[in-house]
Amino acid sequence: MKTSGVHFLWQNHATAGFRTGVSLHSHTLLSRESLDFIQRTTKGVPWLSGAIRRQENRYRRLKGQELDLRRGWWTPPLSPRQAWDLEAGQIETKLQLHALVSLSDHDDIEAGMQLRVLSDGQDVPVSVEWTIPFGRTFFHIGVHNLPVENAAQVMREMKETTARPTPERIEALLDWVSGNAGTLVVFNHPAWDESHVGPHLHREHVEGFLAQYGRFLHAVELNGLRPWKENRVAAAIGAAAGLPLVSGGDRHGREPNANLNLTKAATFSEFAEEIRRGHSEMLFMPHYQESLKMRILEGMHDILQDDPGHAMGWTRWHDRVFYQTDNGDVKSLAQLWGGKFPSVVNQFLGLMNLVKSRRVRSALRMALSESTDFVL
Repeated sequence: MKTSGVHFLWQNHATAGFRTGVSLHSHTLLSRESLDFIQRTTKGVPWLSGAIRRQENRYRRLKGQELDLRRGWWTPPLSPRQAWDLEAGQIETKLQLHALVSLSDHDDIEAGMQLRVLSDGQDVPVSVEWTIPFGRTFFHIGVHNLPVENAAQVMREMKETTARPTPERIEALLDWVSGNAGTLVVFNHPAWDESHVGPHLHREHVEGFLAQYGRFLHAVELNGLRPWKENRVAAAIGAAAGLPLVSGGDRHGREPNANLNLTKAATFSEFAEEIRRGHSEMLFMPHYQESLKMRILEGMHDILQDDPGHAMGWTRWHDRVFYQTDNGDVKSLAQLWGGKFPSVVNQFLGLMNLVKSRRVRSALRMALSESTDFVL
């Protein structure tokens, strides 16, 4: 029997009787994050959306083409060690529970592999958020706790399959990873139309993907960085597929995951077995009830700050943002511009700096607040 319990820390203290908190699905500086998130996340945000739209129009007039932010990407600020410390710290300090943390960068397992080298990281799961093209869109599948001895080879095959997908290659890989008893395979944020194909076509693709590969999946994700309305749709997708729900915070910045799993398991393999049997207990943290757009804006502000202790030496924000030029070269914005930014960037930076103002933050919170019943 599939049972998925959902608890909210601001409503009750649901941690009694549990031994462990599990943080699933968060990112490190090893992930590449598309710059088109700026257009998506600032839509409807006072003063920001209008300013960005005006600059897009200006670019169109000057260049005769649309500004394609998909050619650019940024990297999250935290190293694998910093990300693990942040997630484990929330669980151990706020919940007083043992912590299990699975970092899953986009199509990269290096975070878990690096942490396992440390003397206190031998039990860290090696995990990845695998991109699977499907029809006119793509889906993200969380693959948690790969067998270490095969992880590098499997990751190479995943990357090759993403680049040149066929149903046979996808099925073979999903069959292999799902067959490992300690591995957990999760359909991440299935209700999010990340490719912008439209709600009807996206729904058809989700149904088609589950019809073809659903037998290899163990759970459907409720995402800590997606709105509750969308998570309710994800819950319905899971119910229709006969899959339990599981948490996935999807943290990219310095705010820890907004949802976690609770378990009596001592190891990640034991936790994975529990989910695969169909039982999942999720806990949403208090910051999930804050405005999602405000949380994203604050995260963007953090990303645009200088970081003298950056693990890769990318101390300035424009060292950590990259763009593929017309001739195919990849350069950081620091290499492209030096210290002289285009006016659109200066305006954007100026607007983002307003987020630091207590008065502006208060006004934004009021403007972006939403009433949510938090009922599945």
